Formats: sequence, C-alpha cells, structure tokens
Amino acid sequence: MYNQCPERAIFCIDMKCFYASCIALLEGLDVLREPIAIVGNLNQAGSIVLAASPPMKEHFHIQTGSRRYDIPNHPSIKLFEPKMSFFLQMSIEITKLIMQFVPREAIYVYSVDESFVDLTGTEKLWGSPEETALTIQRAIYNQFAIPSSIGMGPNMLMAKLALDIEAKSTGFARWTYQDVPKKLWPVTPLSKMWGIGRRMEHVLNKKGIFSVGDLAHAELHMLEQEFGIIGNQLFYHAWGIDLSTFEEPSIKEPMSFGKGQMLMRDYHTEEEVLIVLLEMCEDIAKRARMAGYIGATVSLGISYSRTAMEKSLYRSKTMLEPTNETMKMYNVCKELFAIHFAQQPVRQLSLRLSNLQPDGSIQLDLFDEHKEQRQMLGYTMDAIRERFGATSLLRAVSFTESGTAFQREQLVGGHLK
Repeated sequence: MYNQCPERAIFCIDMKCFYASCIALLEGLDVLREPIAIVGNLNQAGSIVLAASPPMKEHFHIQTGSRRYDIPNHPSIKLFEPKMSFFLQMSIEITKLIMQFVPREAIYVYSVDESFVDLTGTEKLWGSPEETALTIQRAIYNQFAIPSSIGMGPNMLMAKLALDIEAKSTGFARWTYQDVPKKLWPVTPLSKMWGIGRRMEHVLNKKGIFSVGDLAHAELHMLEQEFGIIGNQLFYHAWGIDLSTFEEPSIKEPMSFGKGQMLMRDYHTEEEVLIVLLEMCEDIAKRARMAGYIGATVSLGISYSRTAMEKSLYRSKTMLEPTNETMKMYNVCKELFAIHFAQQPVRQLSLRLSNLQPDGSIQLDLFDEHKEQRQMLGYTMDAIRERFGATSLLRAVSFTESGTAFQREQLVGGHLK
C-alpha cells in the first residue's frame, strides 16, 4: 500500500489560542497564566467569544463560541475586543520567522494560526526534521511568546492528523505509516478525522462505518460508487496516504464573486433588507469590474432570525445578458426577494454573481442608449474609491440606520481592525 508513497518530512504547526496570545503579547500578559477572552463586541451581551486563554477555559469553562453573557463577573478575568490588523501582521511575522529555516515555497499557510512546513532535505543545514521543528517552535515562543503544537508526518495529511489527534495535548507528535493501525484506525467518531464532517459521518455510520479502521477496510468500489472521487480519497486517507503538494494552484479564472454578511440585529422590513442588499451589490459589482468580468447568474441567500418560523433559503436567477452593473444586479435581487421573502426577521444575507465571462464580451445595445454611460460611471466610481478610500463615495442609503457599508469599512474579517 505504501510502496509508491514518497515520504517527506512535513510538520503542521498550530498556534495555541492565537488571538489570546497576540493580545497577551500586546498587553504584557502571560497567556498561560491569565484568564483572557477575546470578544467580538464587549458592548453586546450576545457577542461571541473568539478566543480564550487556557486558564479561561480551565477555570471558568469559557470556550471559543461562548457568549459574552456566559463570562462570569470575576476580577481576574481580562476581556478584550479583537485587533484583526495586529493578528494578521503577527501571522505574517511568524511566517517570516519560519522562512529563516526554509524557502517560502516550502511553507503552506493553512490559516492565520496554522501552517504546513516541508523540511525535506534540510538535514544538512539544521539537523534532523524533529530537531528543526522543535527549534522553530521554541523560536516562535521566544520571539512572540506564542505557544504552539506541532504534528509531523510523511505527508500533509499525516502531519495534520498527528497535530489534531495527539500533539494538541502533548505539544509535539510525529507519525509514520507504521503508526496508522494503532493511532489512526481507532479514531471514532469519524468527525474527528480531518476532512470528515458531521453529515458525511452520518452517511458513513448508516453503512456500518464508525471508525477510521472501518473506513480503511471498507470496499473501495462501494465508497467510490457512493461518494465518487471523495470516496476514493476517504479510503486512502484512512490508510494515511496523501499525495497533495505545496505547489501554488495555477491561476484560474474566478468561478464567482460573492459576499456574506451577518447583520448586527434582526432586520424586520423589506426596505431595511434591500438597503443592505444594494450595498452588497455595489461591492460585488465593483470587484467584478476590477477583475474584468461580467456575470449572468445572481444568487441570493437569506437566513432568518432564530425566532423565525421559516427556514433559510437560497435562490438564483440567470439573466439573458451578463452584467457587472450594480443596479442590474440589484433589480434581480429585488425580484428574488419579492418572490421568496417570508416576512420574517432576517439575520444573515449572502449574494453571489456567477456564470462569468470576460467583460470584453459585453455587446452594445441599440435599444439602450445609456448602457455605455452606466459602464463608464461604474468604473469612474471604482477609481474614486480606490484613490480616496471605500467610504469616499457611498449611496445615501448607507447613511441610514439600516446601512452597514460605513461601519463595515472599519472592520477586518468582520471584526475591529
């Protein structure tokens, strides 16, 4: 099974309580001793806890995903709002530190607080892969006071599994193919396996597959018949086999331009929701124009408040003529909204422009003499915003109580910069 599998020395490093560690560094605190929580908005009782330090988790049982109102009023607890620009800069600085040991192409940044590093061939420079990985781990802690966990393996999958299943409690773990039967196969429930979600787990359970070992010994043909190429991947992953590489994906045309937005309160009326949808259309149309694309299909997603009786919906409409004009997208949104809105309070919206083609394919319309003027107006507005900032030119509705564009410009990833 493993004869054709190239063995590399790859590790996956996860920064423990990354957000809390960054804030602790900024505030001169010890993340391993102080009960710290990062809350999306300290002024909102229902705001989500984005990160918690180990003492916060251990002594006060506050985890990522807890709410502001779950945090007890205790004098030792320290609460902070996120500083996303600082978090992103810290992630970049950590990557720069790792680049002192390996070239950039040997690093795959998986998320803001997690990266894969290929140490294959570095033995003559730094010693064994284990020694190098631990040296990097110590260097990150010494320079940034951020603790981390490392999982190592002969491929990206095994490194990630070693991290998630063993190293997050021990600090470091290295898995080989020989470890698969005793360390990977006993894993249950299946959702603990990287790449398997709750829904997939449920489907596999119905077929009598409850552990990774069951998956490894299932019939490959059956898995492929049921799940297609994903079934093939599931089977070989259960044996610890992964042939993925660090190579950057080839540059491809974008499949779509989309935007999702969680509203800070329930929006009850059609007028309120349409204001936000117009702002979202403005943003997506601008991105499409700057990338040089037009799209024919507009897709609208609506998630209602927890108090609503209706379920979420997702509807699409394909226009006869592709566009990257804000108001044309908006008119399609209004049409979809008018047909499908359930008159329930709305809490989340998503919008997508797809079925793309280069905007050079736009055809002149003899019956629409203002089409070219609208196109030029859109590009002119984009140029103004690029030069003077996104909020230098806004529609009047953005300054109403329901508008969100001005406030969101102050955020990074939905949180304070």
